[in-house]
Amino acid sequence: MFRSSSFIFLRIISSSSSTVFYNQFSSIPKQTHFRSSSNLVNSISGYSNQFQFFRGNHHSMATQSTPHPKSIHEFVVKDARGNEVDLSTYKGKVLLIVNVASQCGLTNSNYPELTELYETYKNQGFEILAFPCNQFGNQEPGDNEQIVEFACTRFKAEFPIFDKVDVNGSKAAPIYKFLTSSKGGLFGDGIKWNFTKFLVDKDGNVVDRYAPTTSPSSIEKDIKKLLGVS
Repeated sequence: MFRSSSFIFLRIISSSSSTVFYNQFSSIPKQTHFRSSSNLVNSISGYSNQFQFFRGNHHSMATQSTPHPKSIHEFVVKDARGNEVDLSTYKGKVLLIVNVASQCGLTNSNYPELTELYETYKNQGFEILAFPCNQFGNQEPGDNEQIVEFACTRFKAEFPIFDKVDVNGSKAAPIYKFLTSSKGGLFGDGIKWNFTKFLVDKDGNVVDRYAPTTSPSSIEKDIKKLLGVS
């Protein structure tokens, strides 16, 4: 009877999912003596029940899927001053999200056109969200205060400028992981350079993506369509 019980025990702990049970059973003092085979079987059965409980919980946790964001409005980001901004405040607005840089060859053309678009449509439900990034040629080396001062002083930018972030790689900001997974580029999902642009509709859906060399003014027709203006 002892052999049969031991065999049952060995079969249980030999499974790949029995680590918890094994650890529990190993807590029994090594010098414990069982007066009868029934005592041994009852002891094993008790720990086996614990194992089934733990295994069930582990399986339940493992099979729970992490919900994926469905819109931009589910994100909270930091602005240039370090304040948290819940993007659900932009519900009902059309957004143009851009990774900006102060020392890029595209800076002098993009910033003025972004400013013009913002001035034209900001009172009609349009917002530009600018995210500084230093991943491309180290062309955004300054801190947040310097970046904001540059954009606001030189280009009169009034649209929101957020905390400097990574847009590619393992440390990419969650919002950019969402943007790139929603709309891939011509040569893969990753951002290729400064001033890549994402157009987002009033419901927070990413509807289009534009290359760094695409001028903001050329996107105006798509913005007007989403705004419903002529």
